[in-house]
Amino acid sequence: MSVFSDRPPATWIAANELAFAVWDGFPVSPGHALVITKRVVPSWFDATVEERTAVTELIDVVRSRIEREHAPDGYNVGFNAGTAAGQTVMHLHVHVIPRYVGDVAEPAGGIRHVIPSKGNYLAEASREQ
Repeated sequence: MSVFSDRPPATWIAANELAFAVWDGFPVSPGHALVITKRVVPSWFDATVEERTAVTELIDVVRSRIEREHAPDGYNVGFNAGTAAGQTVMHLHVHVIPRYVGDVAEPAGGIRHVIPSKGNYLAEASREQ
């Protein structure tokens, strides 16, 4: 069982045969959404090619809705695979996180900040010169 399995279809913001999307219950920015496989599989690497395709298709659908409702300046899109990577719900879900100019002081490095000391490799490189 998965916490995502409890989300009734009436709360879905998009769906196809193998996946569905919802607004994140703990958003990191306005418009943060999750695209989730209907079948409970732990990660991207456990999903079938068809499930991965369904998730990818919904990422585009969700992005269009976020564009209309929130007009962000950019996006981070990704998933955590395994507890070492920070995964807390063992059911494949992809985060679609809208980003806005000024939402962080220095966005360079983007998802590289999952390991904070490795985030801004450009600043490190300029210090070495």
